[in-house]
Amino acid sequence: MRCIDWDDGAVRLIDQTRLPAAAVWLRLSTVDDLVAAIRRLAVRGAPALGAAGALGVALAGHRGEDLGTAAAALRAARPTAVNLGWGVDRALRAAGAAAGPGDRAGRAAAALAEATAIIAEEAANCRAIGTRGADLLVRRLGARPLRLLTHCNTGWLGCVEWGTALGIVRTLHQRGLVRRVYADETRPLLQGTRLTAYELAEMGVEHRVLADSAAASVLARGGADAVLVGADRIAANGDVANKIGTYPLALAAARAGVPFVVAAPESTVDAATPTGADIPIEHRDAAEVTVDAPAENPAFDVTPYDLVTAIVTERRTIQPGTIARTEPTERTQP
Repeated sequence: MRCIDWDDGAVRLIDQTRLPAAAVWLRLSTVDDLVAAIRRLAVRGAPALGAAGALGVALAGHRGEDLGTAAAALRAARPTAVNLGWGVDRALRAAGAAAGPGDRAGRAAAALAEATAIIAEEAANCRAIGTRGADLLVRRLGARPLRLLTHCNTGWLGCVEWGTALGIVRTLHQRGLVRRVYADETRPLLQGTRLTAYELAEMGVEHRVLADSAAASVLARGGADAVLVGADRIAANGDVANKIGTYPLALAAARAGVPFVVAAPESTVDAATPTGADIPIEHRDAAEVTVDAPAENPAFDVTPYDLVTAIVTERRTIQPGTIARTEPTERTQP
């Protein structure tokens, strides 16, 4: 199942804010509606946002609207996830290369073709990430049922199909190699409690939801064999921006001697961003955290590359800090 797709002149996506109570599918026929859905997290997750960005450009073309104006609105909807702008830019380039300024129909068709190509690519990429990541863990930990800990949501709901970090879990589960998954609740919007637990239940995987503050203790007492997370942007040096709460999880994993594996498609690697310090961090409404008191509500944090055991993409398994300088060949595998 795909969490987002083109639907005869509109963008169709599952409203992640309504899960797990109800599986509500939205049909969005304007760019403004899609931007609003991105901002309120009805669609979220790096690969899904890449698809949304490209589909937004296609939607603007379908409606005969200015592609540049639509692109700017889409790109600004969420600043940290590099995939959103990546998808927008791919669709824009395709539209520009396909036809002249006066050929609106040609540009619209090219943007839509590129958007649907991105959707298909990201679906295939996630399956490749699942296989590569599962193989990595088997090499490191042995072919035995594993206890895994994850943060936020990285399954099909956020990744078009299959998933990144949760795609690795799905692949291991198909091999009979998952004993239990601990899903951090992922405050303040509970993507772990609401979305990851929902997906794990659908898979039939034994799982437990953890309070975010309990994850370090689980690792310290030897309760998990590996930590698997996704990424919203990976800097050129291997620093990783992901959902807030990922950095302390990496610290705890390092202290416990547990592998900390980041799973993300190549589209999440941003060679134009030198380090994590250069990644813009989205700050969201304080009302997500509190009612009456002032609050700081960063949506993401940055995990330094030296805390990351491996970064797994569809093309390579790499050591952090070498992304911009390493060709994606089999020689990069540890």
